[in-house]
Amino acid sequence: MTVSLPRISARVRILLWLLVVMAVALGAVAVTVRSILQRDVDHRISQLLTQETGEFANFVPQGVDPETGGRFGTADRLLRIYLQRQYADPDEELLGLTGRPGDRPDAIRQRRDLPPDTALWRDGASLTRIRASPDSFGTLERPQGEVRWAKVEIGPSAGGPPGAFVVAFHPERERAVADKTFWTLLALSGVALLMTTGVGWAVAGRILAPVRLVRATAAELTEQDLTRRIPVEGRDDVAALAETFNAMLDRLERAFAAQRVFVDDAGHELRTPITIVRGHLELMGDDPADREETVRLVTDELDRMSRIVEDLLLLAGAERPDFVRPEPVQLAELTADVFVKVRTLGDREWQLDGVADREVRLDPQRMTQAMVQLAQNAVQHTVPGQRIRIGSRFEAGREGTDRPGTDRVELYVADHGPGIPPEDAEVIFERFRRGTSRRGTRTSGAGLGLAIVKAIAEGHHGRVELRRTEGGGATFVLTLETDS
Repeated sequence: MTVSLPRISARVRILLWLLVVMAVALGAVAVTVRSILQRDVDHRISQLLTQETGEFANFVPQGVDPETGGRFGTADRLLRIYLQRQYADPDEELLGLTGRPGDRPDAIRQRRDLPPDTALWRDGASLTRIRASPDSFGTLERPQGEVRWAKVEIGPSAGGPPGAFVVAFHPERERAVADKTFWTLLALSGVALLMTTGVGWAVAGRILAPVRLVRATAAELTEQDLTRRIPVEGRDDVAALAETFNAMLDRLERAFAAQRVFVDDAGHELRTPITIVRGHLELMGDDPADREETVRLVTDELDRMSRIVEDLLLLAGAERPDFVRPEPVQLAELTADVFVKVRTLGDREWQLDGVADREVRLDPQRMTQAMVQLAQNAVQHTVPGQRIRIGSRFEAGREGTDRPGTDRVELYVADHGPGIPPEDAEVIFERFRRGTSRRGTRTSGAGLGLAIVKAIAEGHHGRVELRRTEGGGATFVLTLETDS
């Protein structure tokens, strides 16, 4: 059995990572500060011990007994006079020890109010260990707490036993201050984490709001409603995501629209030939001549249906990015090839009007298809002997225009037929529209030819225009723009 784990939102994951990183960083700062403070305490204690022992070592050879005016006669007298003149820090003890090393020493102390449980002078065992130690500095671990000490030995004199000057420091209070600072930093870090949680939750929600909107919009999209878009705010990655999603919706909407148009157009245009074919087949008799005529009519309608389907498929594919595949093409060669091909379309006075000697990027097959369709359209709306002109021209971009660095290429087919009324000029490029007034001979076309030409022109990011021919007639112009 598969157990599905609960989903964690991006907002929560971002907040968790932020809190983990901040907790580690703040913890590292607190630990580092505590380590620095502890090190400073140890350094200050070492300096104090060194200073006190150095001062006593200097006093021993230079000190003068105030009663005799001469050198001190005994170590006990020296220690008592020196301790009377010194002032110890709150956590410091200055002691004098007399007696031989290894014996329990007699302690000479200052009058100080230290806690009885921590005062070193009351701890005979510790004093014995310090007196017996061969070292000048050391650390003593006691149940009452740690003691850092330093001592200066005093040799025996004629009047008494040897002695030692001892400086003892109790670092517990100093280290407690460092620990208090550490716990204060931890408390402040906890408050900072709580504030970061609130602020991070709000900020992450604001940043991820467009992402949630993308998800909600995607969930609400249906084939029938692709019109919803995401508002784009700012210029960050989330705004770029919204723009990309909107662009995808635009493509989907165009694709579904093209699909619906294809289905509607196919149903509309194929319904009539299907009805004709069915009617003729239902009425077909046993007479061979009647059967032959019916087969001819049905075949003609099936051919027309095949052409309609091919044209519709072509128009449906116009939305695909590979509908047009541009490549470098010599415009003069393309124009000449089109002229040679269209001369077989009908008995007309074909004329190669002009040729642009230029290399441009376009799809030669699609452009040939569009020009042949325009030529076929001109043949259908002219009579034998009338002139049809094929040509191309190039116009360089000029300063002062909207796009001064853009060149323009035009390929055109001009006929001298009856022309196109102004009211028809707006609709002839639409699918299955032939205009309210037909010019020339009636044809059996489905009204898709000029729509295909328009699709090819727009696939090249250009346009197709209808212009009046000088002397009468219609001129269809394919206009493409190329960067110079």
